[in-house]
Amino acid sequence: MRHHDLLIVGAGSGNSVAGNDYSDMDVAIVEPWAFGGTCLNRGCIPSKMFVHTADVALSARRGGSLGVNTTFEGADWPAIRDRVFGRIDPIALSGRDYRVGLENVTVYESHARFTGERRVDIDGTSVSADQIVIAAGGRPVAPDLPGLAEVPFHTSDSIMRLDSLPEHLVILGGGFIAIEMAHVFEALGSQVTIVHRGDLLLRGADESIRERITAIYSARMGLQLNTTVTAVSHNGGFTLDLSDGSSLEADQLLVATGRRPNSDRLDVAAGGIDTDERGLITTDDYLRTSSEGVWALGDITNPAQLKHTANAEARILTHNLLNPEDLRAVDNSLTPHAVFGHPQIGSVGRTEQELVDAGTPHTVAVRSFSDTAYGWAMEDSTGFVKLLADPSSRLLLGAHIIGPHAPTLIQQLIQGMTFGQTVDEMARGQLYVHPAMPEVVEQALLDL
Repeated sequence: MRHHDLLIVGAGSGNSVAGNDYSDMDVAIVEPWAFGGTCLNRGCIPSKMFVHTADVALSARRGGSLGVNTTFEGADWPAIRDRVFGRIDPIALSGRDYRVGLENVTVYESHARFTGERRVDIDGTSVSADQIVIAAGGRPVAPDLPGLAEVPFHTSDSIMRLDSLPEHLVILGGGFIAIEMAHVFEALGSQVTIVHRGDLLLRGADESIRERITAIYSARMGLQLNTTVTAVSHNGGFTLDLSDGSSLEADQLLVATGRRPNSDRLDVAAGGIDTDERGLITTDDYLRTSSEGVWALGDITNPAQLKHTANAEARILTHNLLNPEDLRAVDNSLTPHAVFGHPQIGSVGRTEQELVDAGTPHTVAVRSFSDTAYGWAMEDSTGFVKLLADPSSRLLLGAHIIGPHAPTLIQQLIQGMTFGQTVDEMARGQLYVHPAMPEVVEQALLDL
């Protein structure tokens, strides 16, 4: 049996755990696929590179609204794809090569399965460790639809590496992946149809945001709401039978109906590691699992499934491994998130519906981008800022923005909420550049 001081399962955010402080330890990293994890290779980073390209294409199509005579004459999909992965793939490879070149690090390029406490099997080799960090992420999950398992559908893992731009792309699902990929492919010239079982896109978001993004996408592309797929077949192209009795024909199908943690592929129960009903590994506030000496971080344990939360957890876990007498706790009370569709969305804190359901007193302020001078410059007619505050403490409870650069605009509110500033301090305790988009945030704060 091979033994290591530290074994890390997964080389996404988990790869950052083994920094310079571990140079005198025997470290092993298990990564059967590519260094960098989902975010670098098939998630948030490549998708945003595609999104930026789509934004440029859409701007060309809409230049006339500003008096600019621009047209969109099509997209060179292979060139777009190769620009993205020509940058990303070498980064993933260099990350792997760097670890392989370290004398104190062993890289196992196979799957690991637990066979006992702090013991795994890696391609027939039994490996144990004093400490194990599980950071094996998650994967797309497909619904149980008649015929789906027999057809060559795509998920977020593969859709960005298509050989050619689809003529008609059908997307199943109404979450952030569906919203972002619908924008990318529609902007670049594909016909896009979203099939979603709900009445609004982006479940879990503030209702005002959901209503606005649904209305915008309904005007821009095909949107089949309150609809499910009853059967799927493929014969050169896809045929989807829908619950309303109609059918769709498409040359590509993207299934974006959810994700699940990879705990089942690791057989974590054999290692004495507990999971919840969703398959998420359960941890305490210090990221310790139910098995002594085994820790977990990222998408395999956090339902938010966000890269920035995984990175924050990696920093805390690194400290806790090295300082067992001075453990730091994870704070998930304020987790911001963004959706890079068109328009973009940024959110942090509670939604209005959550506050209503909890009976929490609150005040609401809404300001449109078109209320500001820079909003006029952009001719923006759909963006807005929605703020929710405690009327007694004057603390911000939630912030939701839809419009250009929403994920950037939300950051000043994240900072204010994190450091306990009142809405009055945020609004009046600093100067806002004029004319600039942050003024819409200032105006909303002043309205509370």
